[in-house]
Amino acid sequence: MEVEEQIKIFREFIEQNYYPQLLEAVRKGQSYLVLDFSELIKFNTEICEELLESPEELLKAAELTIKEFDLPKKNPKFNIRLKNLPESQKISISEIRSKHLNKLVWTDGVVRQKSDVRPHVTASKFECPSCGNILNVLQISVDKKYKEPSRCPCGRKGKFKEISKELVDGQGLVLEESPDDMDTSAQPKRINVFLKDDLVSPISERRSSPGSRVKIVGIVSEVPVTLRTGGQSTKYDLILEANYIEPLQEEMQELIISEEILEEIKKIAKHPNVLNNLANSLAPSIYGHDHVKEALVLQLAGGCRKVRPDGVVTRGDMHVLLIGDPGSGKSQLLKRMTKVAPKARFTSGKGATAAGLTASVVKDEFLGGWSLEAGTLVLANHGFAVIDEMDKMGKEDRSALHEALEQQTVSIAKANIQATLRCETTVIAAANPKYGRFDPYGIIAEQIDLPPTLINRFDLIFPIKDMPNREKDEQTATFILSLHQNPENAKSEISSDLLKKYFAYIRQKIQPKITDAAIEELKAYYLTMRNSGSSAEGGIKTIPITARQLEGLVRLSEASAKIRLSKTVTKKDAQKAIELTDYCLNQIAKDKDTGQIDIDRLSSRITATQRSGIGIIKDLINTLEEQLGTKVIPVENLQQAAKEKNLDIETVDDILEKLRRSGDIYEPKRGHIQRL
Repeated sequence: MEVEEQIKIFREFIEQNYYPQLLEAVRKGQSYLVLDFSELIKFNTEICEELLESPEELLKAAELTIKEFDLPKKNPKFNIRLKNLPESQKISISEIRSKHLNKLVWTDGVVRQKSDVRPHVTASKFECPSCGNILNVLQISVDKKYKEPSRCPCGRKGKFKEISKELVDGQGLVLEESPDDMDTSAQPKRINVFLKDDLVSPISERRSSPGSRVKIVGIVSEVPVTLRTGGQSTKYDLILEANYIEPLQEEMQELIISEEILEEIKKIAKHPNVLNNLANSLAPSIYGHDHVKEALVLQLAGGCRKVRPDGVVTRGDMHVLLIGDPGSGKSQLLKRMTKVAPKARFTSGKGATAAGLTASVVKDEFLGGWSLEAGTLVLANHGFAVIDEMDKMGKEDRSALHEALEQQTVSIAKANIQATLRCETTVIAAANPKYGRFDPYGIIAEQIDLPPTLINRFDLIFPIKDMPNREKDEQTATFILSLHQNPENAKSEISSDLLKKYFAYIRQKIQPKITDAAIEELKAYYLTMRNSGSSAEGGIKTIPITARQLEGLVRLSEASAKIRLSKTVTKKDAQKAIELTDYCLNQIAKDKDTGQIDIDRLSSRITATQRSGIGIIKDLINTLEEQLGTKVIPVENLQQAAKEKNLDIETVDDILEKLRRSGDIYEPKRGHIQRL
């Protein structure tokens, strides 16, 4: 097809369908026009075939067409952008081959890296000093070398004078395949994408930040690779020169749910025992763990995020920690969560570092300089981060989670990049106890090998114990073996796909308000718990619950209301939240000496009972010093005095050992102690 004919077809097409848009774009000062490919096919199929085969020439023809229009303000360069390419032109990043070079294709993926916007030369004009001839040289936008003309028609070689050059804004992205579209075993492949002109405007800048999913229409081109010796390699790099970029709202902000699915969602919510029903469908192939499954359903629903007038944000995401014996099905539960949760990412202990979880600054080989690469928690923004084997992570790596769990941001200050990334991510983590298994006689809290500051940020902590029990073991064995015999038995009532849509829908659309009855219920529980702390004689009161747990209770109540698609949080929802929190606290924070719940078992390593014991011993040392008139006190006397205060010899020895370690007392001679 001749160029004149191409221009004619484009002119007719734009006049018929896009003239108002064109005038509007010129009025706004935009330098681009987006054409819908599906409409162009209806108008003329022949030109569409040519457009896919040799896009560069046809896009030039389309740009020339624009120049022919009588436009109010002449813009020297007008770009034509194409959207809605046919499915046949979709190529996944790992399947791009040399046959696709210079063809128009589209692909989608997750933006991993993004460089700064820098000007690039597209064309330059040179003057020949001998004959005054003007030479135009097109610069390949991605090749690093700046080209000068080799010779002039008059025969002169080299030493030409540069008159002018055209610059456009350019920016590089690294696009990675999205994990949902790949086989589980494959490693996601990446491709460099080059954006220029209006594609790097501030609006599209926001759309293509690291971690967001985008769909890119572009032309596959090759980039020469220069060897260290200065020659050119036989291998070329691939690059996608973007023509149009559109964000895929994977955060489900614009989740499109059909009427039929909406009916099914309402049907699920109307079930008389909706929580149980969902819990059973969540992991049908895992036996037992009813409380844990209920908690996970509520976590999938999430609470409501609130932004106060003073800018303080209360998170709506609930974090859950499962600590359990090996082989109790934790990892299976987590794996299942990644299938059901909208936008979930899975990582495992030893393979996770602080940079991989939050964000890292990497050297940008594509356009030079430094660029920011988003990690798991940032990529899972508005979704779920599932961390298995949390106890196997290094201490430094784990500390990166503190800010992400509570403030829901990730701050980074490395190289020349200072940035704060949003990570409104729900975390579900699993870990093993300190010594591999729970010691049935030890205190559970002491067997959790995680820093108290981190544990405190989890709303619910479930210890999953694997204790021999004839009846339970028989039921578990029957269940597991029957599954091996008939794997179809583990079919859930609600399909995974529907569950995913259900949770995506309620997370986005339902924002229940809390009623006075629910507030009263939570307040009553909080006050009862706060003041139920037993006080040892002259000792310190145990603190059963803190304000952090109160916020957790609110989130759980909201999630319970969301599951029913309710607009209000009722007293019943509050009771469900209290039941789960109480279950967790009783399991983990109960002090077996007093039978009281003591949150200090979790949030600091010294419990209130021990603290009051330390106080008593310190008082006794003071008293004995006065009585004996000496600084050196025999341990026997101390044990005798402590017996009257109901402290046995073992406890006294424990407390003295603690005081020795903290440097409060020392032993001048065997069997005697003295204060420092």
